[in-house]
Amino acid sequence: MNSIFISLLLAGSFLVMVSMTDIVKQDTCQPPQWDVPAKYVSMDNPVKAGQESLKTGAMLYRKYCASCHGKEGKGDGVKSRMLKTFSGDFSKAAYQEQTDGEMFYKTEVGRGEMPGYENKLSDKDMWHIVNYMRTFDN
Repeated sequence: MNSIFISLLLAGSFLVMVSMTDIVKQDTCQPPQWDVPAKYVSMDNPVKAGQESLKTGAMLYRKYCASCHGKEGKGDGVKSRMLKTFSGDFSKAAYQEQTDGEMFYKTEVGRGEMPGYENKLSDKDMWHIVNYMRTFDN
């Protein structure tokens, strides 16, 4: 009886430690600084952020981004626990203060565990995703 109790206690402790590790990873492990070429920083988004763009952006985001970045862009997608680095929180001011061109560049070229979508999505589709990511806020 004591061995069952001890086993359950150890299993519970393990689960608490794993969940705490995920919380620490999500809250404190921000990705390293991402240098974006100047031409992208000043690049204007050619796609207006109207209803159709946001609808298209939402559909594309769910298909290509949400598994890591989460439904609301908080970095808590189902694949995020398998990543070595936190995928970032798009709702935070630090992300939202970036220019559209910076967001576009990061989506286009990727880095590390973040795949680039240059050969998978059209520029217009990536701009739709940028417009949609602008809807995330705290």
